[in-house]
Amino acid sequence: MQKRRSLLTGGVLAGLAAVTSASEAFAKPTKTTGLVLDQAKWSKRNHAQLQALIERNGTTSASYNAKRRPYAVFDWDNTSIMNDTEEALLMYQINTLSFKLNPAEFSAIIRQNVPAGPFVADFKNAAGAIVDLESVCSDLDSDYQFLFDNSDKFKGSKKLEEIRETLQFQDFRAKLYFLYEAVNETHGVKVGYPWVIYFFTNMSVAEVQKLAEASNDHNLGLGLNKTKYTSPAALSGKAGVVSVAHFHGIRLCTEIASLMDAFRQSGIDVYVSTASLEDVVAVFATTPKYGYHVKREHVLGLRLESADGVLQNKYKKDWPLNWGPGKTEVIKRELVASKGYGPVFVAGDSDGDYDMLRDFSDTQLGLIVNRLKKGKIGDLSKLASEQLNEKKPRFLLQGRFEMTGNWLPAETSIKYGKSAETLLA
Repeated sequence: MQKRRSLLTGGVLAGLAAVTSASEAFAKPTKTTGLVLDQAKWSKRNHAQLQALIERNGTTSASYNAKRRPYAVFDWDNTSIMNDTEEALLMYQINTLSFKLNPAEFSAIIRQNVPAGPFVADFKNAAGAIVDLESVCSDLDSDYQFLFDNSDKFKGSKKLEEIRETLQFQDFRAKLYFLYEAVNETHGVKVGYPWVIYFFTNMSVAEVQKLAEASNDHNLGLGLNKTKYTSPAALSGKAGVVSVAHFHGIRLCTEIASLMDAFRQSGIDVYVSTASLEDVVAVFATTPKYGYHVKREHVLGLRLESADGVLQNKYKKDWPLNWGPGKTEVIKRELVASKGYGPVFVAGDSDGDYDMLRDFSDTQLGLIVNRLKKGKIGDLSKLASEQLNEKKPRFLLQGRFEMTGNWLPAETSIKYGKSAETLLA
């Protein structure tokens, strides 16, 4: 999901001018000092802007109205945490064979709603041939049947440690994650984001949440490391030998958790808007040990249909895909419709957050976690950089160091594997 949040479309810059009006309508901050936001690793300027936002809108402001409580909306993956919950969980599912699918169900899901034919040119095998959907799915069918017949996670007797040593498991891991990347890059998030959550089919919400918590804890304990997986040459199959990289590890973001807490203590409600499965992110956002303390009903994300207490491989009817314009649609439908106004603050990191960062006239500040991305979010980042010297900016850039997952006390970021601080892509 990290790469896919950078899809550039036309007319972006023309629309940016509309978002500057909110910064011109700020209420005067109160002279009464309320809760002080922890400086932590916020850039000095961002900290001051957020402190002023709290004072203007929180309970110490003379204009505060408890019947019209202001609210903030945060993206989750790569904004509230370092790295991507859903991607981490997919790899964890693969490595632990945590599926409740028989071979026929698995075979149907890996093809579900994915157009047939070759993937984009980046998805080649070791021989230089572009891989197509059916070839990789055929190999995965064979791998999964072997795993289903032999692993004690399914019908077999072999322990997971033994199964992981087999060529079939190594082929399965590389090719399923390769397929995930290929589907998203070739057909976009409207196909890829629902597709990846169909692997929870036949699980109850409680089972998904237990799996998500186990994945969270596992990934929080891992080092941040980009690992390349290559399918075995001895089992090349129809797709041939393929390689794919996964960024292992997750990190909590103390600064975001503290900001959420400061907002709540100041009478500003906190919501999460995610393009991952809502039930998965809810585990992270609401479980006390992770420190974010978001209310369950305040987590908005992707949803699946359910029947007889278990999830189905069907996206929730009439529920928007909570990415890009869909995030704005969900906020309007679930929050603006009942409250009558938009969020005072929005935080995001990618193209998937672009719309909600700029679509609401009530939003005084939009925070962009600086991942040095291009595309639509790159245009907003450029606008934020142009506002660095303004007293009332509409957008803020916040830097981070990807080798550690920690923020930098600056607007600049250091990419994974690099050493230089950079402001824009």
